[in-house]
Amino acid sequence: MKNNTIQRVVILGTIAIIGIIGAQAYWVLRTWDLKEKQFQQTVTIALQNVANDLAKLNRTSLPNSDLISQVSSDYFVVNINDTVNINNLDFYLKKELEAVALTEDFEYGVYDCHSNKMIYGTYIGYAKGAVAAQSPTSDLPTYNEFNYYFGVRFPKRSSYLFNSMGLTITFSAILFIAVLFFLYSIFIILKQKRLSEMQKDFINNMTHEFKTPISTIKISADVFINSPTVQADKRLAQYANIIREQNLRLNNQVEKVLQLAKIERDSFELNLEDVDLHQLLREVIESTELKIADLGGTFSFVPTAEKHIVKADRLHLTNILHNLLDNAMKYCQEAPHITIWTENKLHRLVLTIADRGIGIKKEHQNKVFEKFYRVPTGNVHNVKGFGLGLFYVKNICDAHHWKLELDSTLN
Repeated sequence: MKNNTIQRVVILGTIAIIGIIGAQAYWVLRTWDLKEKQFQQTVTIALQNVANDLAKLNRTSLPNSDLISQVSSDYFVVNINDTVNINNLDFYLKKELEAVALTEDFEYGVYDCHSNKMIYGTYIGYAKGAVAAQSPTSDLPTYNEFNYYFGVRFPKRSSYLFNSMGLTITFSAILFIAVLFFLYSIFIILKQKRLSEMQKDFINNMTHEFKTPISTIKISADVFINSPTVQADKRLAQYANIIREQNLRLNNQVEKVLQLAKIERDSFELNLEDVDLHQLLREVIESTELKIADLGGTFSFVPTAEKHIVKADRLHLTNILHNLLDNAMKYCQEAPHITIWTENKLHRLVLTIADRGIGIKKEHQNKVFEKFYRVPTGNVHNVKGFGLGLFYVKNICDAHHWKLELDSTLN
C-alpha cells in the first residue's frame, strides 16, 4: 500500500470516527436530557397524586400555585399547607410511585413548623436486601418557602437514569470498541508498511548486488565459449552454453525485480514513441522461433490491423510480449501452438495472443495479475517462476492506459 493511500485512509477514517463520536455524544446527551425530563414529570405526577390523596383524607384544600417545587435534581418538596401524618404519607408515597412504575429507592421527611426542623419519615428501599432506616435525623435541607410540606429525595436517581439508557450505553460501548479496533488496525497497517519497506529495500539491495557477479559471469562465459579449445570439445561447449543461458535467465529475473521496484515507487518513466506493432511482433517471434521449434510447437501470426502504429515504450512493450509468449510456451500440455493476430476495433488497435495450453480456472483468473501469485498446483511445480511476469504485464499496461483482458478455460 502506498504512502498517500495510507494517509488518505488515516485522514478519512479519523474524520469518520470523529463524526460518529460527535453524533453518538450528541445522542447520549440528548437521551440523558429526555430521560431526566421524563423522570421529573413522572415524579411530579406521583407527588401531585399523593398531595391530592392527603387533601381528600384531611378534607383540606391544596394551594392554587407552587404545589410542587424541585429543589435539586433528586429532591422534591410538596406544599400541602397542612400537617402531615407520617403513616398516611408513607402509604400514599409507596402507592402513587408504584402506580407510575417508579420503584426506585427514596427517602422522605416532614417539616414541623413549630420546631422549625425536618422530622424524618423513613428510607424506602426496593432493592433486594435493602434495610429501612428509621433515624429521625437527616441531611435533607429545610425549604423555608413553605410552612407545611414534605420532601422526597431519590438518592439513586443517576443510576436509575443510566439503567434506563441501557441500549444507548451499549451502542456507545460498541462504538468505543470500534474506535479501538480502528486505531489498532492503523497501527498494524503502519507496522506492516514499515516491514514491507524493509523487505523491498532488502530485495532491491540484493538484486543490485547480484548485477556485478552476473555481469562478470556473462563476460567469463563469452570468453569461455569463444575459446577454440572449448569449441573443439562438444561437452565443454554445451556446458558453456548452459552457463550463458542460465546467466541470461538470472539477469532477466533481476531486471524484472528492479523494474517492478521502480513501478511500485512510481519512479519509472515511460519513453513513449511511435512503434510499429507488426514489425515489433515479427522481431519478437523471430527471437523465440528457435525455442518453440525445440518444443515442437508452431507460431501463427495474422497481422490484419490496417492501423498498427502505437504510442508506447518500446522496451517495456517488448518485455511484456516476451512475457506473454514465454508463458504460452511454458504452460502447455504438449507442444505449444500460439496464434497472434491484430485488428482494429472502434478506433482501437487490438492485439490477441492465443494458445492451446493448460488453461486457468475462473476463480484464479482475477488473481494471476497479483504480485507473487501463482495458480495452485498442489505439490507439483513443473514450471518454475516467482509470480512476477503477469504482474509486470498488468502494471505496464496500466501505465500506458491500455486495457488488458484474460479469457481462459481449464484444459
